[in-house]
Formats: sequence, C-alpha cells, structure tokens
Amino acid sequence: MQIQNTMKLQEKNKNANWDKFLVELQKKGRYAFTFDDLRHYFNLSEEALLQGLFRYKVKKQVAQVRKGFYAIITPEYSKQGMLPYHLFIDDLMKSLNKPYYVGLLSASALYGAAHQQPMEYFVIAQTPAPRSINSKKLKITFLSKNNWEQDDIIQKTTAAGYINVSSPELTALDLLVYVEKFGLNRITTVLHELAQSVKVSTFSRTIKKYPNTPVLQRLGYIMDKVLDEKKIAEVLLKSLNDRNVSPVVLSTQKSKNGLLDETWKVIINMEIESDL
Repeated sequence: MQIQNTMKLQEKNKNANWDKFLVELQKKGRYAFTFDDLRHYFNLSEEALLQGLFRYKVKKQVAQVRKGFYAIITPEYSKQGMLPYHLFIDDLMKSLNKPYYVGLLSASALYGAAHQQPMEYFVIAQTPAPRSINSKKLKITFLSKNNWEQDDIIQKTTAAGYINVSSPELTALDLLVYVEKFGLNRITTVLHELAQSVKVSTFSRTIKKYPNTPVLQRLGYIMDKVLDEKKIAEVLLKSLNDRNVSPVVLSTQKSKNGLLDETWKVIINMEIESDL
C-alpha cells in the first residue's frame, strides 16, 4: 500500500512539474516548445522526457507539429487537437532558423480575400525550404524563395506575439508565381478581393524591385482586362515600360496558341472563368 502511495505521489509530482512548465510558457505568450526547451527545463534523461511527452499527448494537452517541436493544446482547441497555425508558426520557423513569411492564400485570407478559407497553410521560406507537413490535423506547405524585400513583409500581431505576412502587394505578385498550384480562375477570384487592400503607391515601390517580368505582364492583363482595376494596371504598365518585355502565354499549362494582347504582350491562350 505504501509503495502504491509513493508511486502515486511521484506521478503527481511529475505532472505538477510538467504543468508548471506549460503554464510558464503560456504566461510568456508562447504556445509551443522544442525538445531542447525540455532538456533545459528538466534535469531528466531523454527517455524520461519522451515518457512525459507521451503522457501529455495521450491527455491531448500536447501535440507534435514536427520532430522535436510541439504545440500546447489549450482547452478551447482540445476538440481540434491542434492549435491554429498563427499561434506557433513563428516559433517553429525560429526553431528551424529560417527566415519566412506567411503568403499566398493564407496571407490573402488575413486580408479577407481568400474567398474560401484554405485548409492548407502556405509559408514561403528561405531556400532550401523545410519539408512540408501533411498529417490529419496539419497541412503546412513550405515553398522556397532565395530572397525578398523586407519592406514587403508585415508583422501581424497574434496572441503568441507576431507572424511575418506578405503585404497585399507582394501577395498579389506571388499568387501569379505559383499559378500552377491554384489555377488562374481561383487566383483571379482572390485578386478581385485582394485588390481592395492594394495601395497603389506601395505597389509601385514593390514592383520596381520585383524581378519576374512575366508575372507583372500576367497580373497587369488580369487587373486591366478581367478585373477592370485600372489604377493598379497603370502602375504595372509604367513599370513594364522600363523593362525588356517579350510575349508570354497567359497560362503555362495550356496550348501556346492564342491572340496577342498588344498592351501587355500576353498571349491569351485560355478564357478566365472566376467565381465573381
């Protein structure tokens, strides 16, 4: 009986220490931790730490995001079994020592322009990008980029601090870079809503340093001829006048045959059918 009581007390003390660790993190506004954090906090063997993690995973108070990185599942998210991405993505990228920004449809959603809430979370990371995460509870797609202008990144405040997000202007351009992932029809629908958040003066600065000329041509054509966003189109055309422009197809996934739009030097090889 005494042995049983001693074991129960030890178990209670173990849980109390873990509870304290998790509470202290949340007081600092953190909802995630690494295995190294556990090593620094507890003077325990790796086996004991893994056992502790297992106990809290079973209790659905901790979930593994990727190897060595864990999210604290607070009561309001216990049913989902995972935190919203914005509460841990910054900590995750810092743990990987990777510059990043939340982009594409995930950034569009933050500007009220996703049309439909994307199930996937899109993160642009410095090359080489981390391996994407695809599980029952999580779908994070990491895409690589060599560099970007820091002026085009906005820090959005969250309950866990902040996350880096592409500006509406950079988001619009990036959507056309990854056009094969989403399709032109869906992108056009998103751009229609995103255009309301684009500031012409900021856009003018962003596109001056944006290296991908075919993206400017395609975006210009869509803004001008499909969405009738003449002010945005005007800025794009002005920038293209200072560049060497060659004809490009509207869609790289279709046949190259089509009429050439003289203004944008875009070969119209498909008809855009957005959900407008």
